[in-house]
Amino acid sequence: MASRSLAGAFALVAGAAAAVVAPTGTAQAAPPGTKDVTAVLFEWSFASVAKECTNRLGPAGYGYVQVSPPAEHIQGSQWWTSYQPVSYKIAGRLGDRTAFQNMVSTCHAAGVKVVADTVINHMSAGSGTGTGGSAYTKYTYPGLYSSYDFDDCTATISDYTNRANVQNCELVQLADLDTGEEYVRATIAGYMNDLLSLGVDGFRIDAAKHIPAADLANIKARLSSSSVYWKQEAIFGSGEAVRPSEYTGNGDVQEFRYAYDLKRVFNNENLAYLKNYGEGWGYLNSGVSGVFVDNHDTERNGSTLSYKDNATYTLANVFMLAYPYGAPDINSGYEFSATDAGPPNGGTVNACWQDGWKCQHAWPEIRSMVAFRNTTRGESVTDWWDNGADAIAFGRGSKGFVAINHESGSLTRTYQTSLASGTYCDVQSNTTVTVNGSGQFTATLGSNTALAIHSGKSSC
Repeated sequence: MASRSLAGAFALVAGAAAAVVAPTGTAQAAPPGTKDVTAVLFEWSFASVAKECTNRLGPAGYGYVQVSPPAEHIQGSQWWTSYQPVSYKIAGRLGDRTAFQNMVSTCHAAGVKVVADTVINHMSAGSGTGTGGSAYTKYTYPGLYSSYDFDDCTATISDYTNRANVQNCELVQLADLDTGEEYVRATIAGYMNDLLSLGVDGFRIDAAKHIPAADLANIKARLSSSSVYWKQEAIFGSGEAVRPSEYTGNGDVQEFRYAYDLKRVFNNENLAYLKNYGEGWGYLNSGVSGVFVDNHDTERNGSTLSYKDNATYTLANVFMLAYPYGAPDINSGYEFSATDAGPPNGGTVNACWQDGWKCQHAWPEIRSMVAFRNTTRGESVTDWWDNGADAIAFGRGSKGFVAINHESGSLTRTYQTSLASGTYCDVQSNTTVTVNGSGQFTATLGSNTALAIHSGKSSC
């Protein structure tokens, strides 16, 4: 969930317990199309996103860009103000309706589809005037919602083993919409249909765990495109009443355990353990999982790796893009010391790596792996090798091969692949690798570096 406390630092733990039958219906599993990598441009203005689609995302092979919530929200500089809507007008700090429409059209022209982060579990926690001029109080949003449209429980969620508490009470004091009501369902669907009319290709459903899966299924069925891509935030939590698996009937579910465990493995265990990562670790099926190394919540609460982990973070992203599990998100945000801090320049990105913008999606080691993933799509893991510790290598059939050295020293060895003989470009170092007639090549990897070659790039 886009966690936002009124004072700022909280990410929800969410997820497991009582078995519940998932709703039936049309589920759009992994993002449709041949390119399943999403660049999550957190708190980027729509005008900046449009430029990035043209300049980097399209050329790199990203299939999707995820943009921050477009709806009018409470005023304030903190990032989490974007997650307290006060109307469904496109009138937030990141741009107006015209800027949003232009962004969608520009990204489509660059071959990039658009996912909108969508806040439909709740409204705000206070009163005032929104970023688009709308007056509101916590339970009254003129022309949109009145007190009758919110759940009766006005206490803050306190017991994650209690389904009713999780789904009917208030997430950090935010007014909780009664999504069981016909009017509320129709109004939410109206907002999402408006975004679809502007060309949006998918939705990330914020705080999905706090909305019954059947309510979401009902809302989705009202959309002009009921098979539109959905990616739901339902955080796993051991022993909890609401399980992420309940939501797979609606579409993809974000698999938070993937990110939590990557941090532990990269920092404290052995990369050799990753040989059966994914379903082998008890996660959701690959076809309905959204995965990431970090997102805007987890990089702030420390539950996952983040840009502050430098080379370890880079290698984790390389692994995620090389390994065939789930549909990957690349988190791309900005530097922060205070967890509440909003985006530099109000979301305007004048240039990557300036003004605090980290642009992880454009880091050469990460960007180059998007084409690797696109090229190796549909190929299973082959030729796995590890040293029992922190050096691993594996192929993706006859399409690609990657090696990762997370050891403290350099490593030289001969690797066995299923690649055809010939010359390839190592997209990590931009140097040439020659594979012999037996599918072998010899290489030296420095500490905390990787090598990746694929059939789509034979020369550097």
